[in-house]
Amino acid sequence: MNSPSLSHDVDSGVFCLANAQIVLEDRVVSGAIYVAEGKILDVVEGGQCPVGAIDCDRDFILPGLVELHTDNLERHIQPRPKVDWPHDAAILAHDAELAGCGITTVFDAMRVGSIPTGKGRYLKYARQLSREMLAMRAENALKISHFLHLRAEVCSETLIEELSEFDENDRVGIVSLMDHTPGQRQFRDTEKFKAYVMGKSGMNDAEYQEHFDTLLDLRARLGDKHEAMTVSEAARFGAVLASHDDTTTEQVETSAGHGIRLAEFPTTVEAARACRDNGIAIMMGAPNIMRGGSHSGNVSALELAELGLLDIISSDYVPAALLQSAFRLAKLWDDLPRAVKTVTKAPARASGLTDRGTFEPGMHADMIRVRTLRDMPVIRGVWSHGRQVG
Repeated sequence: MNSPSLSHDVDSGVFCLANAQIVLEDRVVSGAIYVAEGKILDVVEGGQCPVGAIDCDRDFILPGLVELHTDNLERHIQPRPKVDWPHDAAILAHDAELAGCGITTVFDAMRVGSIPTGKGRYLKYARQLSREMLAMRAENALKISHFLHLRAEVCSETLIEELSEFDENDRVGIVSLMDHTPGQRQFRDTEKFKAYVMGKSGMNDAEYQEHFDTLLDLRARLGDKHEAMTVSEAARFGAVLASHDDTTTEQVETSAGHGIRLAEFPTTVEAARACRDNGIAIMMGAPNIMRGGSHSGNVSALELAELGLLDIISSDYVPAALLQSAFRLAKLWDDLPRAVKTVTKAPARASGLTDRGTFEPGMHADMIRVRTLRDMPVIRGVWSHGRQVG
């Protein structure tokens, strides 16, 4: 930092964001950030604005946000129940929405494992959608960096078949073990599960009971086999393996035995404490923070934050909530750099990415410019690999 050679005019091939409040890992500094060839060149402290620099008018400059688990693409490919949207259009809309929310790296969550029959059926889609996503990436059609997050649904009929269609060339960065069997984890309260399923799928009581029984049968027959295969396949892809909705110490210890180092949305304080004891990073949902509690009646992310049991935030189903929740945490902790780390460096490192998430020289120039308005962060610019995308 403070390179005197960069403290004056901006050279050709270099661009600069100046007169900014730059959020570093442990502090906020007033100064300028220099970028060349899509990489961070330097951060220089001081209030001057070099000739040719962008004057940020004291706005915050944060590293680009890193999103590990978002259902947003699924929402775009099916904007209403039984309405299928063209995939290319959906992918572009999803990509643009995330860029507009300050997200510059995303692990797009796609379910693998289907139930092709019955009223509660859900069909295979991930392999085809991911091919289309990767093709658009290869054609430079996308604004931000995309990786795959395969949500392996243990309680399904086709999980092994669907996982076998992917390989180490598919940018699979995360594989999560998902078990939505009613009566445990997210849906310990089966009445809440019933309300969720019937509301989403329009089932009557008899159809719901058939679906309920089908899930229990699938878990009993195939669950352990599917779980073991998912662990093996994640290793084949070279992907980070994550748990999902751990509720008890026993479940967390099972996760640790699988080599899991990332826990998505533990549902109790007990599980979160067990994660901490086992060296597993704890990720909670931004909507939980913004709403002040879980929509499923599980533990509050704010409670875990107050207990020091929160490492990473995911936008889950509301992309804009990622940045908003970080500023909510900053107020709770009275520590903006700590809060920003939960949406930048911490998720990057948990997913195995070491080339982004901070403003160290040589890192990807993923940056967002933010101004606060009535305690709400307002995005005024987004750069991905040094290219302005929002």
